[in-house]
Order: sequence, then structure tokens, then C-alpha cells
Amino acid sequence: MGANLLIFWFCKLFLYDIKKCNEWDIMADQIGENLTHIKSLEGPFLSHNVDDLEFPLLISVPHAGRVYPQEIMNNLAVPATHLLRLEDRYADRLASTAIGKGFAAIVAHRPRAWVDLNRNRSEIDVDMVNGLSRSQLPAPSRKVRGGLGVVPSRLNGIGNLWRKKWHWEDIDHRLDSCHEPYHRSITDILERMRLKFGCAILLDLHSMPPLDEDSGNVDIVIGDRFGRSAGSRYSELAMSFFEQSDIKARLNHPYAGGYILERHSKVEKDVHALQLEVDRGYYLDAALREPGDQLPAMADHIANLAIRLADQMTSQFLLAAE
Repeated sequence: MGANLLIFWFCKLFLYDIKKCNEWDIMADQIGENLTHIKSLEGPFLSHNVDDLEFPLLISVPHAGRVYPQEIMNNLAVPATHLLRLEDRYADRLASTAIGKGFAAIVAHRPRAWVDLNRNRSEIDVDMVNGLSRSQLPAPSRKVRGGLGVVPSRLNGIGNLWRKKWHWEDIDHRLDSCHEPYHRSITDILERMRLKFGCAILLDLHSMPPLDEDSGNVDIVIGDRFGRSAGSRYSELAMSFFEQSDIKARLNHPYAGGYILERHSKVEKDVHALQLEVDRGYYLDAALREPGDQLPAMADHIANLAIRLADQMTSQFLLAAE
């Protein structure tokens, strides 16, 4: 009885936090203090600085969404606090300095529990969906088998997330209204950059739980899909930049980059893509729940990296044009 009561109040407090977060996001949270105007949170994502492109670099933040639809809360089979494990908590604020300097950015505000933008839309756990058969899908990927498909179905050590199966029509609508528009927007912005500057680079921004001691003390993992999503000069530049900034960086291990890099990199057309995974212990508080003192410093580092990458892109293009 006591455990059930504790879970009840945990959920109640979390729902209150979500409601407060929604109101705060709509009225005041501008993805960092460097933005000077308030944007509405209507639609599945926000775009910044995309009308008049100043740089050949786009920042993508797909997993920092904190606006939870009521449908999620109504169907939860676990305490709502477990959903925080799916969030790249406050990763949107890591992009704030770069956005303030004029870099284009696309920031999802629907949570990963609703739709995972870093998965192929076919990566669906058929066991959590009514109205969909296995024959309609490709063989399940390792991520799907682990419960982390385009709509997460379970968490390791926790179990199934949902009380009832979702209807296929609902999942399909999520994909059409959130997943595809996000990716179409990235494709459009990168193509406009390529036409304007002759090249483009996508910086896909994520956060990771602190790595265990066996994995080493790492602040950032840079992913280029083992050289398939970006020219080596860009990942090498990023590694060098972080080392010079006394930030411990590693390339491709354990995160090499996912669907976003696979879909949007076109190296043969000089459209490159890097993934950044930032240790949450670096920029969040000790509980990994709220922004920590080092968040502004890390946001500055990411903005400075964006400047270096953009300079490298434009100088490389000008050199090739001579």
C-alpha cells in the first residue's frame, strides 16, 4: 500500500512538473538565455535562423522534447519518472549559444517517448501495436528488439512502458505529423545550404548517460558512422578542438551515429553529418535532472565548434573552386 501511494505521488508530481514545463516553455523558455524572443510551441519542432542562412551548418536536437501529450500519460504502465531515461535532458539548451550566434537549428519538442526521430519509421515493435502484422515490416533491428524503436516499447530493467497496445492508425499519424516533417525540414535546409554555399554539414546533438569506468572518462563522443557520414577532416577537427579545450573526446565508441546521420549525409555531394553525444554528468546537476553550472560553458564550446566547422567547410569549398 505504501509503495503504491509513493508511486501515485511520484506520478502526480511529475505530471505537475510537465504541466509547469509546458507553461514555462510556451511563455518564457527560449531554449537558452541568448534568444531574445518567445516562439510558440505549436507543431512538432521549432526552427531557428533558417530563413536567411548565414552558415553552411545546421544543428539538429531530436531527443530533448519535454512536451508530453496526454495520450502518453494515460497509457503509462510505469511511473512517469522513468520516461526521463529516454530524454536527452536539456540538450536543447546546449544549442542556445550557437542559435544566438545565428546558426540554423531544428529542435524537436515532442518527447522521444512519443516518437524517436533518430529511428527509421519502419523500426516498430509489432507486439505493441494493434492492426499491424510482422509481414508488413522488415526484420526487427537490434534497437527494436531492445525496446527502443521509433516508438519505444520498453526499458531495460523496467519492462513494458504501455498498459495497452497502441493502434496502428495512431502510430502512423505520429510518424506522418512529427517524424516525416522533421526529416523533410532537415533535407530542405541542408539542400538550401548546399546551393548557397556549395556544401553543408549537420551537427546532430544528443546527450548520453555517464559512461562506466571500463569505457573511460569521456565527456563527448563524436560520431561519423566510421567515416561514412562525414569527411575525416571534420571529425578530426572536432576531436582536436575538444582536446584543445580540455574536454575528453572519443570518436565513434560507443556511439557512432544513427538514422539521422544515415539519412541526411551525402558525402559525395559535400553534405556531411556528425553526431555529438555529451555526457549528462558534465552539464546537469548531480541528479542528472536539472541544468548544472557547466551547461553555459558546454553551450559555448559547441558554438565555437560550429564556427570552426563552418569555417572549415567554406574554406574547403573555396579551395576546391580555385
